[in-house]
Amino acid sequence: MKGLKMIVQFYINSSLHVGLSCYALVRITQILLQISQQNAVGYFVFWGTIVGYNFVKYEELARAKKLQMRNQLRWIALFSFFSFIMTGYYFFLLELLTQIIAVVFLGLTLLYTLPFFPNRNNARNWAGVKIYIVSFCWVGATVFLPVLNASVTLTANIGILSVQRFILIFVLILIFEIIDLRHDNPNLRTVPQQIGVKRTKILGYVLLVVFCGLELLNINGNINGNINGNGNIQFLILPLIFAIAIALASANEERSKYYTSFWVESIPVVWWICLFLAH
Repeated sequence: MKGLKMIVQFYINSSLHVGLSCYALVRITQILLQISQQNAVGYFVFWGTIVGYNFVKYEELARAKKLQMRNQLRWIALFSFFSFIMTGYYFFLLELLTQIIAVVFLGLTLLYTLPFFPNRNNARNWAGVKIYIVSFCWVGATVFLPVLNASVTLTANIGILSVQRFILIFVLILIFEIIDLRHDNPNLRTVPQQIGVKRTKILGYVLLVVFCGLELLNINGNINGNINGNGNIQFLILPLIFAIAIALASANEERSKYYTSFWVESIPVVWWICLFLAH
């Protein structure tokens, strides 16, 4: 039992699960837009997410706090180095334009983590900015990279999908911020810190309604409705929205870290599996 617990902790702490969630969203984009499921971009996003998240989580620990690394952190560091190599490998399999855009989002990740200017905090500590940077980076990685790598012409429907993806990630982050409310620095000015938990949940519900409204625009937009030759795939959105709404409603400061780091981050994976089976 102890061994299983260590495996689960490594799976979560090494960002493997969040990498799988990001990979699932890439596959969802490819399914919804009916573009070729090019493996290189999916694997690049998977390994790159692991590197990026581990860098964000452990860079300050290693650089600023100078704490001695525990055994698991050493393994995570080794795994992150391996993930970096895999990210580089798949990076060179991408189209040139995709590589350029990927570098742009890498720059945003570094801006989010490292203090580039003297006596200035990094973007992660800029009041109220974190949720927008993370959501935008996820949209870039899971929508624009697969679209650009497949040389798909940008259309209004892709714009709608991008806004939906931003809303999806934004609401999921709201759940994280509610659960982390007790531990977050008040200077971060997260959404729950600024407007309270109740209003944060209301905001999340409103955004989910907007998400559904945008989905209605796609019925005649040939994004989701053609997978089975009809609009049945549209109904798969309803369980997704319901699951997110339940997760948001159940979020509170007493929840375990696994509530978000495993269960909430599993929602995109489950959605991908459902779409894959319906495809």
